[in-house]
Order: sequence, then structure tokens, then C-alpha cells
Amino acid sequence: MNVPEELKYTTDHEWTKMDGDIITIGITDYAQGELGDVVYVDLPEVGDQFEKSDSFGTIEAVKAVADLFCPVTGEITEVNETLADKPEIVNQDPYGEGWMVKLKISDKSELDDLLDASAYQKEIG
Repeated sequence: MNVPEELKYTTDHEWTKMDGDIITIGITDYAQGELGDVVYVDLPEVGDQFEKSDSFGTIEAVKAVADLFCPVTGEITEVNETLADKPEIVNQDPYGEGWMVKLKISDKSELDDLLDASAYQKEIG
């Protein structure tokens, strides 16, 4: 199971990467493996605002449909448009080309609630 050390994680299996006050969000290798072949990703629009724990979209796989949860409060600044035509990238490269959204974080203290790699590995057992 691939759990990069430099990322932070949620118990809902999203990963986050900070770059200044912009946070990139995607789903973990564990999550994409549990879902199976991803066939569709429904993502928000640039400018949409979300509170921590809000659903910001859905991911549909052959096995199931799952909500995507916002790990922090903020405004969407970028959406990975490639996933509209090639949702399978989430399976192939969940921590790279399979990222989902970028968000301008409103409250950096919310980052304290995220898990580091070792805590996330314990979470997924």
C-alpha cells in the first residue's frame, strides 16, 4: 500500500498536499483499490466554497459510488478537468495525475486534524 510520507490524510481516505495556502486533494491508493475501476468523477466548479467535512463531489466505480469529503474549509481554485474524460487516472496515479481539486484554505488550524502517514497506515490496518 502506497502512503507517501509528505502528505496528510483523512479518515475518509482523502490525501492532501499543502503549497502555501493552496491544498491539493485526491483519494488515497487504499481508497482507489477498495473502489475498483473508477468510471466517473463528479467534481465541483472553480469558485465553489465548502466547509470542512462537506461532500465536494462523488466518485463512481464499477463496485460503488462514494462521496468525496473536503478535509478543510475553503474555496475551489482549480479542478482536474482531465478526470472528466479519463477517470481511470485515479486508479493509475492517485497521488499524481489523479488529483481532484485544489482549494484555497480558509483556516489553517484545520490542518491539525489531518493524519500523518503513520497514523493513516494504522487507520487502514
